[in-house]
Amino acid sequence: MNTKKLILASASPRRNELLGLFGIPFSKRPADIDERKLSFESPWDYVQRMAFEKGSVHPIGKDEIVLSADTIVELDGVVLGKPTDDRDADRILKLLRAKTHRVYTALSLHLGVDREVPGDICESLVTMREYSDDEIRDYISRGDYADKAGGYAIQDPYFRPMAEIQGCYSNVMGLPLCSTFRLLKKAGLSLDADIADFCQRYNHISCTIHPELLRDVNDE
Repeated sequence: MNTKKLILASASPRRNELLGLFGIPFSKRPADIDERKLSFESPWDYVQRMAFEKGSVHPIGKDEIVLSADTIVELDGVVLGKPTDDRDADRILKLLRAKTHRVYTALSLHLGVDREVPGDICESLVTMREYSDDEIRDYISRGDYADKAGGYAIQDPYFRPMAEIQGCYSNVMGLPLCSTFRLLKKAGLSLDADIADFCQRYNHISCTIHPELLRDVNDE
């Protein structure tokens, strides 16, 4: 039985749904931070800083574990953030069209005052299909781009922007499930969920990388 209270430092409905697959109770404590990238930061450093800061905003009780995460899209060394409006979404989606980009999600697990903050980072390579301008306009008209890094949802059933992926699918949604499972397990939480199976069934995908991602956990 878990004696610690798990808190998700995010208002993202996708992260909420994905964390729910673990089958353990948690509450949400969204963080409002300045998400501007510093001029000298690499995408790798930037996403890790964002994840850490999101979990550091509020005081953490002795009986609490706070999970925070940040996801970014990087194309040719440039971070493509959340679109500011329809025009910006159109610009970003056209930049990504028929190209391969990287998606990083950084995780931080805050265990309390003066405690080490373990973390992880997951990277996926996503190749977009050559969708048309009309498809972009239709997608933007639905407003679903607004809170998404890179302006797209990989799981969107109508737009279906992806042609190919190398790496973790749920990472692109905002919460790499195997990496999160590993992190929570090492923090001492009791987790019985077959998270690899749940992820594949939830997302209607077939995953070949989960045995490697979970190997160190399953061998314990």
